[in-house]
Amino acid sequence: MSTQPLIAVVEDEEHLAQGLLFNLQAEGYRTHHESDGDAALAWLLDATVSAEPPTAILLDVMLPGRDGFSIVRALRDSGCYTPVLLLTARGRTEDIVEGFAAGADDYLPKPFDLNVLFARITGLLRRMHWHSATPPSLTKAPELPETLILNGRTINFDTLEIAAPDKTIHLTLMEADLLRYLLDHPERIIPRKELLENVWQVKEDTDTRAIDNFIVRLRRYLETDPVHPEHLITVRGVGYRFHPEV
Repeated sequence: MSTQPLIAVVEDEEHLAQGLLFNLQAEGYRTHHESDGDAALAWLLDATVSAEPPTAILLDVMLPGRDGFSIVRALRDSGCYTPVLLLTARGRTEDIVEGFAAGADDYLPKPFDLNVLFARITGLLRRMHWHSATPPSLTKAPELPETLILNGRTINFDTLEIAAPDKTIHLTLMEADLLRYLLDHPERIIPRKELLENVWQVKEDTDTRAIDNFIVRLRRYLETDPVHPEHLITVRGVGYRFHPEV
């Protein structure tokens, strides 16, 4: 089996797809192309259980058949957590938030610069293999390397999972990046602008509801009472503060 990453490109605009495939291959990636939403989902689900699933997915939002939002949602529901970079001409805030809510890891508005595309791909692949440093304010779980204990939940950044008392939750890269940043800065008030720029490298004028939605999800994963959080605290009009356990 080749050691070169396999990138799945789901794009129905033929000229754009061929350009992406050519440039990805020139950079040393192997590629697989699908142009129809239904066919793409079928291939991706099959590839997930095959000997060689894709390393990352470049997924157009507007497709014949299923759209990109429903594809990524179906992948996450099936237990497939391959990193997904949405390619979209729909740059409205609502569309970006919908993509994140569906489980996408990043987005790139069309038209885009190839250098930016490759930087995003590199970021996705790098984050899949990070090794988390343990924030000093949290308890290290000695029997599980690279894990943290918070509120009775075991956070494992190697496997991108949270083991709760009654279930195991798989984090997307976006969720894990945000959670890791908060844990690395305990008790500090972190403005939304800082999270946008340092976690996701997006412009400060992007609507911050995307972050708010992610915080709501992380609270569901980690808080005993998500409506009255004790760890992921909102600082009204500013941002968020992470309060570790005493």
